[in-house]
This record gives sequence, C-alpha cells and structure tokens, in this order.
Amino acid sequence: MRGMTLLDQGWLQSEVARKLGVTPAAVSQWVKARDEGGEEALRAKPHPGRRPKLNDRQLQQLEKLLRRGPRKHGYPTELWTLKRVAEAIQKRFGVHYEPSGVWHVLNRMGWSCQKPERRARERDEDAIVQWRQKDWPRIKKRATKR
Repeated sequence: MRGMTLLDQGWLQSEVARKLGVTPAAVSQWVKARDEGGEEALRAKPHPGRRPKLNDRQLQQLEKLLRRGPRKHGYPTELWTLKRVAEAIQKRFGVHYEPSGVWHVLNRMGWSCQKPERRARERDEDAIVQWRQKDWPRIKKRATKR
C-alpha cells in the first residue's frame, strides 16, 4: 500500500523499489494487481499451507501415548527419538512422517527437545556428600604427600 501511495505521488517504479527494498518486478506486479483487482487485490492474504496429517484429537492421543514412555512401546530405553515417535505415529494412526516432520508435530504439541540426565537411578546422594567431605580430602592429602 505504501508503494502504491508513492507511485500515486509520481515516483518511478524503480525509485519505489529502491525505497522499499524490493525488486522493480515486485512493484510492477503490485501495479498490475491493482489495475486488475483494485485495492482489494493488494491486501495480504493468508497462506494456509498444507493441512496437518494429525487432527487435534489425534494429537491428544499421541501425547498420552508418548507420556507412557518408550519402554511401554517395546523400546529398550526411556528415550523418545524422532525416529521412534515417527514409528509410534505410523503404528497407532497409520500416518507416515519422516523424523524431521515429527519435530513439527511435537512443536505443535508444545513439546521441546530434552536431553536426559546422565545419573544412575541407584545414585545415593548422602553417600556422595559423605565421600566428598571425608574420603576425598583424605585421598587428596595422601596423593599430595607422594
């Protein structure tokens, strides 16, 4: 619209293009669109893109499925990978996704990439504190003397 205003004020198409940081061809397209369809032809139009393969209800079902964890679905570890999620979607809904496309599905669900903590489940925090306070200073002293 701003470009059309400048053109109406007598600016050349090349000047308008330079001023707005677009190509002269873009300005020419605007002029043609206005000539053929009026001001309405220049208004922004939404570009909806491709419809999602999974609907909202299926996404809710997928979230429940994922929250159960990978082990419940036959995987050896408690780590969801994009490939595993793609396999689960294929198995449950019969819809094929490439792993890169799964990322968009998870993003749409509000999920993000998470790395698991590398800590043993059997970890004893009290024993670690005791070791750091008592054993480590004793070991360190002995190593310094040697």
